[in-house]
Amino acid sequence: MNRSASRSSATLLVLAYLAFISLGLPDAVVGVAWPSLRDTFQLPQALLGAPLAIGAAAYFVSGLLAGRLLVRFGIGLLLAGSTALVAAGVLGISAAPAFVVILLVMPFVGFGSGAIDSALNTYAARNFSPKHMSWLHAAYAAGAMLGPAIMTAVLARGASWRTGYAVVGFSLAALVVAFAAARKRWDADTPEPHVVVDAPGGVGPMTLDTPPVSGFSALRSGRVWLQIAIFFVYVGIEVSAGQWSYTLLTEARGFGAPTAGTWVAAYWGGLLAGRLVLGFFVERVGPVRMLRFATLGVLASTLILAIPGWVPGAAALPLLSFSLASIFPGLMTETPRRVGDPLAPHAVGFQVSAATLGVAVIPSVAGLLSQRFGLEAVTWVIVGCALLLVVLHERLVAIADRPAPPSTSA
Repeated sequence: MNRSASRSSATLLVLAYLAFISLGLPDAVVGVAWPSLRDTFQLPQALLGAPLAIGAAAYFVSGLLAGRLLVRFGIGLLLAGSTALVAAGVLGISAAPAFVVILLVMPFVGFGSGAIDSALNTYAARNFSPKHMSWLHAAYAAGAMLGPAIMTAVLARGASWRTGYAVVGFSLAALVVAFAAARKRWDADTPEPHVVVDAPGGVGPMTLDTPPVSGFSALRSGRVWLQIAIFFVYVGIEVSAGQWSYTLLTEARGFGAPTAGTWVAAYWGGLLAGRLVLGFFVERVGPVRMLRFATLGVLASTLILAIPGWVPGAAALPLLSFSLASIFPGLMTETPRRVGDPLAPHAVGFQVSAATLGVAVIPSVAGLLSQRFGLEAVTWVIVGCALLLVVLHERLVAIADRPAPPSTSA
């Protein structure tokens, strides 16, 4: 029995790694495919934002509903169905006879990806150790690099962008079969229901045996709102630095295009390296302490980056991403402990939606301010968000990890 259970756990762990790779696989493909796709349909450059916006909106809605879907269908069926949606959407893009068809299938990609993200993070937080959570998110980063590499290889051989999307789509379809075959294993170990709420009078967390009536009851918890805010700010920092650093370095600090591109690549490489390396230490240091070190590292890195016109400040980019690396998986790991298992799927879904909103809002705000005050304003937006991240996380630790007073008898 023990050997059989061990094999089952190992199978699910392998599937989880493949699932995180698949989650990242389609995310960055469009950036490489866009010039060829644009020429095929004779589109204006600005239309790239249309499929991205539609996918992001569907991703956001999916995160809000993910908790209910998990409770209703279970993680195994949800993963299989959601991956099937993404595969269908990607294959639909590959066969699209007109650009409007791509716009019509993007909700499948966005909704399915959002549900996969929430479901996988919920399951991993409940069942895997912090080091595996860190490495699973490194697998996502690997998938995000693999997708563009596949499309680049396809185009370099003279094949159509449709072929690249087909390769990605059929790879996802193969994973659907694996998820469907293992769907009962995913739901085999269901935790006993309990929910953590804020006790009256601010005395600390309190555990209840009765699960909440609906997923939105998670929003009654102060710690859930704090984590939502942290995910919004964290992803805003990550994406703002990644999107604006090339323009900042080339147009405001005089870097050549190859050098600036190298530093941007180092930034994204730092995110992957951080999740791989820190996975070896998170269990020794502890997730909460690791997150404290990480948020302070983010603040220090952004301050270095923000020194106006300072050329060596580019070295802060990989330091920043390395510091950011442990925050997303670390907070996901802590979610079930802080809010309780029944609320965890809903809280994780809200966190994923908040992250999607952060992608849309904070880089846009940075762009608007850069038009008014110059490109260096982008760095101070990032600094401000980093400071807010430290404050929010310290507040979360103070509320969520404050011990309840011992009970007394009359």
